[in-house]
Parts: sequence; C-alpha cells; structure tokens
Amino acid sequence: MIGFDGIARTMRISLIASGLLAGAFATDAAAAGLSAQSAADRAALALRWAPVHYQDVDQTGSHALGGAADYVTRYDFDGDLDGRNNWDRAGQAAYPLAAHGYYSVVETSTHWFITYLFFHPRDWTDSFFDTEHENDAEGVLFAIARDGSTYGTLKAAVTVAHTDFFSFVPAGSNWTAGAENVDGSLSFLTYQGAPHPVTAQEAKGHGLKAWPAYNINGDGVIYYPSLTIAEVPSNADDRDVKYRLIDIFEPGGMWDQRNNSWLFAGYGSFAGDKTGGCGSGAIGCNTNSANAPWGWDDSNDGPGRGMLASDPVGVVTNYFRIPEGVSASYTYNPYR
Repeated sequence: MIGFDGIARTMRISLIASGLLAGAFATDAAAAGLSAQSAADRAALALRWAPVHYQDVDQTGSHALGGAADYVTRYDFDGDLDGRNNWDRAGQAAYPLAAHGYYSVVETSTHWFITYLFFHPRDWTDSFFDTEHENDAEGVLFAIARDGSTYGTLKAAVTVAHTDFFSFVPAGSNWTAGAENVDGSLSFLTYQGAPHPVTAQEAKGHGLKAWPAYNINGDGVIYYPSLTIAEVPSNADDRDVKYRLIDIFEPGGMWDQRNNSWLFAGYGSFAGDKTGGCGSGAIGCNTNSANAPWGWDDSNDGPGRGMLASDPVGVVTNYFRIPEGVSASYTYNPYR
C-alpha cells in the first residue's frame, strides 16, 4: 500500500504536469517542506487534514427535498453565481447536488490554520417555531503545529454552529482551555492510510461540531475527501460519498468573488431572498443570512467577525492555553 506521503508526492507530480505548480516550486514536498504559498502544497495539506464528514439527513416536510436539502454541494451548483436562486433550484434534476467542500490555508512559521466550509443551498425547517433562509455555510478551523513532520500535528479545532463557535482538542493534545471552555474531544478515523478528524452536521440548520457532539440520527450521508471526485449521494442514507475539495483562494474562486453583489449581499454575507417557497407555510424566512468564513462570528466571544479566517492566531490564542510558541506573523494570509 502506498503511504500518505507517497500519495501526496504522486499528487504533486500530477499538479506539476497540469501546470498548477512550476519552476522553483517543483521540488519534493517532504524534502523542501510544505508552503501555503504553493497551491499544490495547500491542496496536499487540505487533503491530509480534511475531515471525514457525517451529515445527518431529514426527509420530512416539503422543504426537505426528500433529504437532498441536507446534501453538501458548491455555491454555484446550478452553474451561475446568483446566490438568490439557489433555494429555488435545489432539488431540480438539472442541478444535481454533487458533493464539494471548500478550504483555505493560512500560514505562520509555527503553524498552519486550515478552514473548511460546507455549503447547503437551504437552511430549512418543518417547524412553525423556527425560521429558514436561502444558502447555508458553516465549517471548522483546524490549528496544526509545524513540528518538522511533513503535515504537522493537529492540535485543536474551532467549529461553527450557526452563530456560536465550539472548541475541541484531540486526545493527548497539550492545548487546554483558555478564555473559552473546551467543548469536547476531536475524534479521528483512518482513511487512505492516515487519521482524519471526524466532523458532523445536524440536519436542517446544519450546525457543525466534532463528531459525536453531532451525529447521524437515522438517515445520513458520510462524506470522504478527494481532490478530484465529487459524487452525488445515491440516496438519503448513502454512507460512502466522495466530496471534492476546492481552494477558497483559487483564481476566480470564493475569495475572488467577495465583491460580487450577485453572490454576496455584503462583505462576507451570501445573498439570499425569499423566492422559491422559503418561509412558506407560516414559517419565517430571513434574507442574506449565510456567511463565508470572513463573515463568521460568535458575538459572545472575544474574537471579532471574520477573525476565524483572517486572524486564526488571535482566535486560538484567545480560546486555548498553548504551551508552544505561536508566531503572530503571517507568511501567507490572503484574507488580510
């Protein structure tokens, strides 16, 4: 069996051949050390630490789309950058919900900070006592110490569940509670020869935590990361679906579209309206309510809006007591 380092080197060669990496960057990752300034190295880091992702699914109610309203996909799954028609087009056969997940890598000399985002066209409900909205984007930040190994060591996670953040550490991590309590343990599952963190999202509202703080209850989809494959779940209880990773910083990607008024209603806020039945049946519908990483905020905590993406050092040094040195100088951070 090829080890994960071997897979990464093979992938790196493929990226070189496809033109994503050239010139001075065309060196062996393990020998030269990974750098977030290289798109290929960002992809290798993102694949190495990408979560195995549990998605709970609810099939009840007209807004559930038979469970498909809980599938993760691209924000442009329908082929355009109009955020205001995503609710309407979700579930239509012409626009299959192929699985994708977004990532960004931010770097200092001591740590990598990888943010993952999972997108849903609908934040929905079947309860009159709740509200729903078009588009939903929640995720997780992983803090990884650059300890001399190729991919470093994952030290902690901060997840986004609606307007609250939750912190988790792996068993044996030397990071402990700081200004915020540690909410639980980060579990791992071996996939393609390497341990991957396990995350989970609830059905309907799609809050995200480390598994098993959220879990699949009945029907659900288990997503596994890939750099090339994006599968559509075969049904609402498909336990083996590949999701394709997309770099938030890729040319023309999510970050480059941040000022596109069709996709974003404001800085870091996805555009969303009330068309297509959002809020029908006496259920409330909010507009422009989903956020990109540079718009994520827990207003009850110290770090400000968007800092989970733009200043992860500030977030983790607030949330945790960290015994090792943490550089506050970013060597790669397009969010700033």
